[in-house]
Amino acid sequence: MSYRNQGNKGLKGQALRFAKKDYSQGKSEEDLIADFHSILKEGMHGICYSAYEEGQEPGSILSREQIHRRMEIIAPYAKWVRSFSCIEGNELIPEIAKEYGLKTMVGAWLGHDKELNEKEMEGLLRLATEGHVDIAAVGNEVLYRKDLSEEELLDYIQRAKAGIPDHIPVGYVDAYYEFTQCPKITEACDVILSNCYPFWEGCPLEFSLAYMQEMFMQATRAAKGKKVIITETGWPNQGTNTGGSFPSRENALRYFINTQKWSKEADIDVFYFTSFDESWKVGPEGDVGAHWGIWDKDGALKY
Repeated sequence: MSYRNQGNKGLKGQALRFAKKDYSQGKSEEDLIADFHSILKEGMHGICYSAYEEGQEPGSILSREQIHRRMEIIAPYAKWVRSFSCIEGNELIPEIAKEYGLKTMVGAWLGHDKELNEKEMEGLLRLATEGHVDIAAVGNEVLYRKDLSEEELLDYIQRAKAGIPDHIPVGYVDAYYEFTQCPKITEACDVILSNCYPFWEGCPLEFSLAYMQEMFMQATRAAKGKKVIITETGWPNQGTNTGGSFPSRENALRYFINTQKWSKEADIDVFYFTSFDESWKVGPEGDVGAHWGIWDKDGALKY
């Protein structure tokens, strides 16, 4: 995810006007780390599964062993896990997650390549039929990247709804503002899967919780009564800033604590981004892309 300044330009002003609770304000780093460990012990709602180990990137084939290694680390700390693809070994992620007692949001990665899209859709429908899917996500930021038109995406969503058991909600993941701009997509979804990143829109850390809440509320207004899930939000601990958003150890801790405490208090389902650092992301996102994990690239807890 790297939607820089693509959202509603008025949101930052709204965030400044609304007085929102900062759960990390005035706390020392020692206090922040204690809060961090307390949150992990209590358990997060959900976490995004970082699939690629050092030296791997999209297109690499994932092994069952490596998925188990990382799943064993994250399983004690989350109720749900989110995967992003249904091919190249990624299809094993929801199957293995179920072995650890986790619920799954399973994504079919869609893009320009229609042949790969068919394999992704086949994989998603098969996993859902086999009982490995609790929420089906048809595409991730396809509209943001302009990989598919709205009509093409609608076709994939409708095919998923026709082929997936009725008790499994089907949605589409994108930046919060896309659900306002693309009402046909919003109408087609059973559940609204919204990515909310104050960091990528240059919001300073001190206003980031309020800003993220306003992102969520914009998606909620577009949803017209449908459930909205925050499918990605997070803050990097190293790298280059984006406007007023600065990566740092303290900022990453504060954002994590604020997100987790607010979402639990407000009963909002959040999938935190992300579980592990992935070095390959420096390509699409610059140096900051490699530092979004709660755990580092070797599987060590950062804080």
